[in-house]
Amino acid sequence: MARRLFLERIGLIFLGSAILAFGVYNFYYLNNITEGGVLGILLLLKNLFNIQPAIANVVIDGLLLLVGYKFFGKKFLIYSIVASITFSVLYDLFEAIGPLVPQSQNMLLSTILAGVTVGTGVGIVVKAGCASGGDDALALVISKTTSLNIGQVYLATDVIVLLLSLFYLSAFDIFYSLIAVTISGKVIDFIYYHGKSLDMDISNDIVPEC
Repeated sequence: MARRLFLERIGLIFLGSAILAFGVYNFYYLNNITEGGVLGILLLLKNLFNIQPAIANVVIDGLLLLVGYKFFGKKFLIYSIVASITFSVLYDLFEAIGPLVPQSQNMLLSTILAGVTVGTGVGIVVKAGCASGGDDALALVISKTTSLNIGQVYLATDVIVLLLSLFYLSAFDIFYSLIAVTISGKVIDFIYYHGKSLDMDISNDIVPEC
């Protein structure tokens, strides 16, 4: 039973990370759609204070994952690290392969697809009971400690970051990003709250103890 749950969780992490990496590269990156969440904060810090994203990412993601560890335990942190590494490796793979989706001149269509794919990927990862990054961990913690759905938390934090990004981006750039994060939030909610969820109950999983 424990082994089956472990394999099921790893399978969901891989599937969710693959869809997330596919969506971020093929729809967000290639269509220059601005990000919210931690990536949006990194870009904001870079443009306003010239803080290097590589350094800021380690600090911010690390702190937020530690917050998740405090609420959900050590195995949550282990699975989240696995998800984060899996996403990074798969993103690099998609980048090396190149565009897999014909580039559309319809920016609205690309934005909708960005929201759907990223929302699906994140939804599957959090349904597996972990986080693909610091913003996922933050959303799970806030959702756990408040009456907000996880999708509402994602939307709220993304909107705040995107509005702050108006300091260096145009309103036109932000417009499509707001559409994408709104769709993502709805998709995350649908996946996370429908059907079987592994949630954070991972005490019986077979994971090497640290």
